Amino acid sequence: MPSFPRAVPPIPAILLMLLAGCQPDSTPPVAAEPPAPSVAAATAARVVGVTAAHPLAVDAGVAVLERGGSAADAAVAVQTMLSLVEPQSSGIAGGAFLLYYDAATGQTTAFDGRETAPAAARPDMFLDDDGEPLPFVEAITSGRATGVPGVMPMLGAVHERHGRLAWGTLFDEVISTAEEGFPTPQRLARFANSRWPQPNLPDARALFSNDEGETLQAGDHFRNPAFAGAVRQLAERGPRALLEPPLSTAIIERTTMDPLPGTLTQADFDAYQPAIGEPVCGGFMAYTVCVPAPPSSAVSLLQMLAILERTDIAALGPEDPRAWLLFAEASRLMYADRDRYIADPAFVEVPVYELLDEAYVAERAALIGARAGDVPAPGQPPGFAPGAAQAAAVTTGTSHYVIVDDEGNVVTSTTSVESLFGSGRSVEGFFLNNQLTDFSFRPEIDGGPVANAVAPGKRPRSSMSPVLVFDSQGRLTAALGSPGGSAILVYNAKALVGLLAWELSLQEAFDLPNLVAVGENFFGEAARFEPSLLQALDALGVTVTPGRGEESGLHGVVFHADGRLEGAADIRREGTWREVRLP
Repeated sequence: MPSFPRAVPPIPAILLMLLAGCQPDSTPPVAAEPPAPSVAAATAARVVGVTAAHPLAVDAGVAVLERGGSAADAAVAVQTMLSLVEPQSSGIAGGAFLLYYDAATGQTTAFDGRETAPAAARPDMFLDDDGEPLPFVEAITSGRATGVPGVMPMLGAVHERHGRLAWGTLFDEVISTAEEGFPTPQRLARFANSRWPQPNLPDARALFSNDEGETLQAGDHFRNPAFAGAVRQLAERGPRALLEPPLSTAIIERTTMDPLPGTLTQADFDAYQPAIGEPVCGGFMAYTVCVPAPPSSAVSLLQMLAILERTDIAALGPEDPRAWLLFAEASRLMYADRDRYIADPAFVEVPVYELLDEAYVAERAALIGARAGDVPAPGQPPGFAPGAAQAAAVTTGTSHYVIVDDEGNVVTSTTSVESLFGSGRSVEGFFLNNQLTDFSFRPEIDGGPVANAVAPGKRPRSSMSPVLVFDSQGRLTAALGSPGGSAILVYNAKALVGLLAWELSLQEAFDLPNLVAVGENFFGEAARFEPSLLQALDALGVTVTPGRGEESGLHGVVFHADGRLEGAADIRREGTWREVRLP
């Protein structure tokens, strides 16, 4: 399987260069020794836990752990169950990024299960006959929107390396739940009955209607025997079953139907491989934060944290309006750079080193003033010229989970079908992703090339950013992540600032109000801020506007030195944390 491009250096080396403020030379640096296994892994050897966006997914993961499975085994069960009970957010025909922490070696591996564009994809595939971007609703529900699904092949690679149980045994709870049925979750019912385009398309209407033709309501009994059949094929034929006939044939046929048919072929499915490599790490406070490499935008999260570390946000605390001003301005600077530079590094050069360069970060941090400034332009990291930028939307089609097994191994994974119910097209009881609409619709903007333009075989830029945090001794401290489209970056940043800078509990950090500052806009949970704080922020030029970027789904675990696990789930969704002490 291919590794990440060599331009992304080994993690310990990145951290050393960041701390020294050095630039890499033409010779790839030699990796340092891996960090020591965490104290928590050694002292909590028989404690396991799962946090995910629905209790049935948590229970499925715990059941695998109780049978002696590893975190890798449980991830397969959690992901597949989420596909059943939370199909608006993720699915077996979607994509994901995953970090795996091996407690015995202290090593972290990054797995990239991002979808790929077909070989026949064109840079103008999301433009109309006049060269203008297709209406967003038409694009996201089109056959062109679907890329080769990557999440199950990725989980197959994780299982091959770190699994204990046989692959075919990991789906029992999912199959029985799909066949026997379960109460329709409130969040699923809310979106199935919404005005979004996908749930009003024929596939979703058929799947979510009762015998009288009425759309399921919260608590109604919901069965999905077709999905059970698809999962049986995964169990019997392996993690590439979705990429092989008959499932691949059904997916291809559905995407090549009108309107706006796509160009996926079996050759595209045959060519797909998940990428396996090393994460990117950077410093924040006394900690090291590790995330996936591009095409994930997670390096931008590291940049935002680096900018904030050059402010006094830690001393101010969450009740101080200046702390939120600093957070908002760092967010705007981060998005300006992210929208310009982040893309698939197999196709364009991505300034991973340069965005985290000490002098460049200091230069960006110096732009933060006493009140909100003008809309920031992209910066110019060393050796890179600013060009066309392409922003992305805040979406609801994503989820996150964290798993801890009895040996202290940890999975943190963000998984997605991109938009709500993906493209709204389904086969065998599961929805197809519309991840290719994460590409820029325009290949050029104002005469400049867009890094995230469509290309054959290319992975679209993603905001999925699973996180691992290590202390100064290299011991695992936390694992977390969130859904939320492009807002994932600030949801994670908020949680990390709350946890590491303000020393809140993990749940308190998750419960902090969300603020998504990008361009000229300051979207956020106005009702969750104290009125006096909102008034003070408004006086600083930060007028928090509700209505966008409010539904995070943070899930995570903190590992205490005495072996305790502190799990948390975002109150904004239906998730939970469950911890079990094995006999």
